[in-house]
Amino acid sequence: MSNPIRLQKFIAQCGIASRRKAEAYISAGRIAIDGQITKEMGIRIIPGKNKITFDGKLVEAREQLVYYLLNKPKGYVTTLSDPQGRPIVTSLVKESKARLFPVGRLDLDTEGALILTNDGEFAQKIQHPSHGIDKTYEALVKGCPNKEKIALLERGIFLEGKMTAPAAVSVVAKVGKNCLMQITIHEGRKRQVKKMFAFIGYPVLHLKRTAYGKLSLGRIALGDFRQLNPSELNKIFL
Repeated sequence: MSNPIRLQKFIAQCGIASRRKAEAYISAGRIAIDGQITKEMGIRIIPGKNKITFDGKLVEAREQLVYYLLNKPKGYVTTLSDPQGRPIVTSLVKESKARLFPVGRLDLDTEGALILTNDGEFAQKIQHPSHGIDKTYEALVKGCPNKEKIALLERGIFLEGKMTAPAAVSVVAKVGKNCLMQITIHEGRKRQVKKMFAFIGYPVLHLKRTAYGKLSLGRIALGDFRQLNPSELNKIFL
């Protein structure tokens, strides 16, 4: 059971009005507790127990908006259910009681940064093409592409009937006969990074998303997560 809370504060938290405006509604007799109009300003109610109405319409508590950055492991699907019974990413964030969903997707065999939230507006903002959110990946590719091949990806290639936008591509390190590449794109086509490297003849052996904008995965362990604060959310759009 929730703790008692002042009526005007509860109304404000539910998104009906500011606390000052809520006080005006109480004074005007537009708020009822369990069917009884009240004009008492300091009265406390218990969310979930007392029934609050505004002009006869039920006032319901708004779910607190939360944001998590997850280091997704292989083998997890970025959907809310799976007919094949494979594990879903939201099952990794056991501490949250919110109805989380993933923002965008990562392939079953792709690891790395994935945002989970219950904020639909925020999710749409990240995914909308007009914002052009950069997404950075580390790709271990078979072989090592030369400068000419890298330049192709940087300029954009004709992929499935449409040019890709210019990308930032660099070699991070050589790993035996293969290369660890970093690539930053702002599009969200399905399996795009894998298809881009396949196009130039260097198939991806392992793929990991490391950042959204300036928000990097950092030291979050594989399968682990952390909650994001407002300043961190802003880094996504830088």
